[in-house]
Amino acid sequence: MIAVIGDIHGCFFTLKALYEKITEKYPGIEIYTVGDLVDRGNFSYDVIKYVIKNNIKITPGNHDYMFYHFFKDPSSVFARSWFFNGNEPTLLSYEDHQKEMFEHIDFIKQAPLYYNLDDCFISHAGISSNYEKYLPENFRDNLELLAPFIKADINTDRGVMWTRDPLLNLGKLQIVGHTKQPDVTFVEDSNAVYIDTGACVGNKLSAVIVEKSNIIDTLDVKTELKDII
Repeated sequence: MIAVIGDIHGCFFTLKALYEKITEKYPGIEIYTVGDLVDRGNFSYDVIKYVIKNNIKITPGNHDYMFYHFFKDPSSVFARSWFFNGNEPTLLSYEDHQKEMFEHIDFIKQAPLYYNLDDCFISHAGISSNYEKYLPENFRDNLELLAPFIKADINTDRGVMWTRDPLLNLGKLQIVGHTKQPDVTFVEDSNAVYIDTGACVGNKLSAVIVEKSNIIDTLDVKTELKDII
């Protein structure tokens, strides 16, 4: 059994409240997040520091990769996109933490693009159904067949950080963020659950508790206004 938290987007106080709610109800549970730790909210530095301190496992989101590439590969499409995607609060949050900033972007780069677990498959935006035509019929028996497609399409609109396509049914529960929903939303055809519930726009931060592809529980906290105002 694991917990998976949706897109955090610099909402540190909201994250702290949800983390404490999860660990109080499920002591010792392993916790993951679908990424987009940074941008839009006011406390990106504090979010990543808290994630590292509490050993929350991440799959990086497109915002996290834009942050990384802005400093490490400034000519890349990720870096150029960051100017238009809420980067100013992130830069402000690191104004007095430049040494830690480079430690944090290395932490982002070292994180896996997905987790293929016994309980579920976790990534930021999900696996596009577009890939099905390139895969053998029995691909669900070996989901590592997806790895070359995930790597090759990292910069494209159908990639695991960006896609808005209907998602591929992987034969196990797929947990994603990226596409905001008012509430945690399960899509039966894709066997996928969307858990970005718009913390950065004042709605709430959500998490699912999952065991063997079953959603056991859903927890959320309303956005703390100091995170976004």
